[in-house]
Amino acid sequence: MRVIAGKFRSRRLRGPGPLNLRPTSDRLRETLFNILGPGVEDSLFVDLYAGTGAIGIEAVSRGARQVIWIESNPKATRLIRQNLTTLGIVSGSEVIEADALAGLRKIAERHLVADFFFLDPPYERTEEYLRVLEFLDRSHLIAPQGLVIVEHAIGRDPPHRLDRLECTRQVEQGDATLSFYRLSAAA
Repeated sequence: MRVIAGKFRSRRLRGPGPLNLRPTSDRLRETLFNILGPGVEDSLFVDLYAGTGAIGIEAVSRGARQVIWIESNPKATRLIRQNLTTLGIVSGSEVIEADALAGLRKIAERHLVADFFFLDPPYERTEEYLRVLEFLDRSHLIAPQGLVIVEHAIGRDPPHRLDRLECTRQVEQGDATLSFYRLSAAA
């Protein structure tokens, strides 16, 4: 695994090793960040089910102001912290060891509003997609022009529309799909 672009371009990241994680492929990360483009600069980016931390690290590398990693597995949070230490990432980074909903509640208690939420639970845990999307849909955590990006297996699409969130784009690559949600104009 490596950082694709930006300040830490081509730097290697520690992979999951024996941990049962499915990191987002380098190619899919590159596609994601090419779509997000310069909007990542100076953003608040939340990486849910963070695993190795690669998505959030890519956001830091591309100029995100602040990145919050939320991961429930203690071994994975240690791996994220090791990757951050190796790259010298200190300011503007926070690792929350909690399940996704508890981590989002902590962010909500601080009245933070994020520009990007990246959601990538294990593909087979389809209930996680809905629980987190419903929480975000009801919350005030998403910036007015913010995006919620969901990585999931092809053919296992999360709902197209919730009360306030609407899927506006899908990109398939390999066995994965990225679904992009925005606050709907009617919200």
